[in-house]
Amino acid sequence: MGDLHVKETGTASFKDLFTEISQAADILVLTGDLTDLGKPKEAELLAADLRACTIPVVAVLGNHDYECGHVEEVTAIFKDAGVHLLEGQAVEINGVGFAGVKGFAGGFGRYMLGSFGEPAIKAMVAESVEETMRLENALRQVRSERAMVVLHYAPIPDTVVGEPQEIYAFLGSSRLAETIDRFPVSAVVHGHAHRGTYEGRTPGGAPVYNVASHIEKPTGRPYALLDL
Repeated sequence: MGDLHVKETGTASFKDLFTEISQAADILVLTGDLTDLGKPKEAELLAADLRACTIPVVAVLGNHDYECGHVEEVTAIFKDAGVHLLEGQAVEINGVGFAGVKGFAGGFGRYMLGSFGEPAIKAMVAESVEETMRLENALRQVRSERAMVVLHYAPIPDTVVGEPQEIYAFLGSSRLAETIDRFPVSAVVHGHAHRGTYEGRTPGGAPVYNVASHIEKPTGRPYALLDL
């Protein structure tokens, strides 16, 4: 599940949902935008709710978690709460290897942004390439036969369908899929595209799931259940 967007007002609690997920699943995977504005108070509220979760939690950050410039503090809060927060690393739990990065924008296929022109454009492409390299390094650490890639940004256009086409380039990048397809990956999960599509595949055939909490899923609940 992704895109919880916890606000510091604390008006929405996820305790009951985390309890429900703990009874239905072996591991909870959160695909970024854990907080709404990246405020430490928001992270503390979510960390408190996560105490209701009795299964391991794996997560990546999203763009909203960077908004206020307190990403180091937010990261520390989640890690102190026992969350396996992946920033270009991998972790193995119950025989499944999880490789995670936030990812970045840049566009898809022949419409992918190239490193040409103004320094600002080149910096944007460099960030996209850097996140892809971090993902590759994480995947190289995986030794399990079953592997899941955890992202915030989408690696394919199929799972952002439903969003305005004008903003596709800001929802993900094909560079991520190109890296994924060089490794044996059982599933890919991401969020970010609230009005996107639940399921798609990379060009190499790896199943991709948009698990943003706003997306309709086979469970009929805000979370998806995947069997690897």
